[in-house]
Amino acid sequence: MTSKKLVNSVAGCADDALAGLVACNPNLQLLQGHRVALRSDLDSLKGRVALLSGGGSGHEPAHAGFIGKGMLTGVIAGAVFTSPAVGSILAAIRAVAQAGTVGTLLIVKNYTGDRLNFGLAREQARAEGIPVEMVVIGDDSAFTVLKKAGRRGLCGTVLIHKKLIPSLPSTHSWYSDSFPPGAYLCVGAGGRCPGRGRCGAGGDHKSGTLGVSLASCSVPGSKPTFELSADEVELGLGIHGEAGVRRIKMATADKIVAIMLDHMTNSSNVSHVPVQSGSSVVLMVNNLGGLSFLELGIIADAAVRSLEGRGVKIARALVGTFMSALEMPGISLTLLLVDEPLLKLIDADTTASAWPNMAKVSVTGRTWIRAAPTEPLEAPDSTATGGTDSKQMVLVLERVCTTLLGLEEHLNALDRAAGDGDCGTTHSRAARAIQGWLKEGQPPASPAQLLSKLSLLLLEKMGGSSGALYGLFLTAAAQPLKAKTDLPAWSAAMDAGLEAMQKYGKAAPGDRTMLDSLWAAGQELQAWKSPGANLFQILTKAVKSAEAAAEATRNMEAGAGRASYISSARLDQPDPGAVAAAAILRAILEALQGQGA
Repeated sequence: MTSKKLVNSVAGCADDALAGLVACNPNLQLLQGHRVALRSDLDSLKGRVALLSGGGSGHEPAHAGFIGKGMLTGVIAGAVFTSPAVGSILAAIRAVAQAGTVGTLLIVKNYTGDRLNFGLAREQARAEGIPVEMVVIGDDSAFTVLKKAGRRGLCGTVLIHKKLIPSLPSTHSWYSDSFPPGAYLCVGAGGRCPGRGRCGAGGDHKSGTLGVSLASCSVPGSKPTFELSADEVELGLGIHGEAGVRRIKMATADKIVAIMLDHMTNSSNVSHVPVQSGSSVVLMVNNLGGLSFLELGIIADAAVRSLEGRGVKIARALVGTFMSALEMPGISLTLLLVDEPLLKLIDADTTASAWPNMAKVSVTGRTWIRAAPTEPLEAPDSTATGGTDSKQMVLVLERVCTTLLGLEEHLNALDRAAGDGDCGTTHSRAARAIQGWLKEGQPPASPAQLLSKLSLLLLEKMGGSSGALYGLFLTAAAQPLKAKTDLPAWSAAMDAGLEAMQKYGKAAPGDRTMLDSLWAAGQELQAWKSPGANLFQILTKAVKSAEAAAEATRNMEAGAGRASYISSARLDQPDPGAVAAAAILRAILEALQGQGA
């Protein structure tokens, strides 16, 4: 079965993708009749060197996203995972030559098709009298033994786009558009620079890239290129959906990153990067296309910790999508050994849209954690009672926690019908946070302080809209209890909590939310304001009303919350938030009854 893709046609997807990038970027232009993007200020480059790169489409934002001052002059794109046509490469060379540039440097990833097509275009252009040089980039660190084809060109190529600045050959006065004459030229595997140079991508092992993926990708109109079992990941794969050098068992992000760095820096690996304690590197954490930003951040954190744990100084870190493989859910790590001259090239300004706005300071050695703010001192509370009431509060909270933990799967099942299926998980997270807090010591004896502490705890640990709503409710409910803690004060506390939930949550009774249960209970608790009110009699009625209201949400149309976006007008299950709120009230009642309070 072919994968689903949002394209107009399989045949035209590469053209449409490049056209979309150019249409939204005033600094770019398309070359008529060719799949070529060029700087729109091409005529301003008279007397300077043009830097052209390219390859198959499907690696976006590479390479067209790196066109701009300080990086590429233009890009020639092929069909998906297909080398660009010789005629288009030659047309790009002619275009920059006719704009007045004094020569062209072709930056080519080390793949057979790219070498052949760019090489043939170079020979044809030189036959026309156009000065053209070519450098072939190979930064792959996957292979432990030398391959005849050499190291593949991977994400390290992007760093070459940034720092490959022509120097002054003897035959021409070549200048870059952003750097002074005499700037160093970095070269890669098999490449020859037209002047003196500093190697940085593969040829002298100054950089290396290694990829890992959870699954394959699929070319538009085709099936995935390989299959992985649920407990496997692919290590050392390329950027065209091809399989890697070996498969490893699924593991934590920390473990996967450690395996990758071990492989990349192992001296017995012919394609290793000689990174050791004391080395200074640029780290590139590249999304291969389908990894979530959440996972990307986790991988970045693991890479920084692992490298610094090995004594490696991270001079700069780039995290994002730089060279993808369509929708492949994986990452690649690139390490580039650097010194101050190379860092100046990495740090130099560029207008390329895909180059990150990166801080020009070292990652290693900076202070990146600020001390937490001090909490205000608590004012004395006149409602604080003795140890007996505090122990009762502990028993009530423990009963609530046990109830919520027991309901986790049930609440998740209810939530899957209208949300993301995590209502039970969220409430269980709150229950475990409260249990942990109780183990740390006795809770405050003051009801107002207790509710305030619980509010802060849930806001921090529970998460989601439920955590915010409970936090609001408890914060507001605590206020009336600062002066008194009799039954009328508890009724007023319920009123204050409900008012805060409605004010900020925008829900109303009947909207099929947790408010329905709490509102029904609150109406019954109004009776606490009457002289001689009976605690248990009224609380029992309140709990039964809350449970009935929760069940009634089964037949309600959702007017607020995530369920309100569900296409069906009515849902056939009760709202999980309302069920949870009613269960909390039931747990409180039963805990109090058990103590004879």
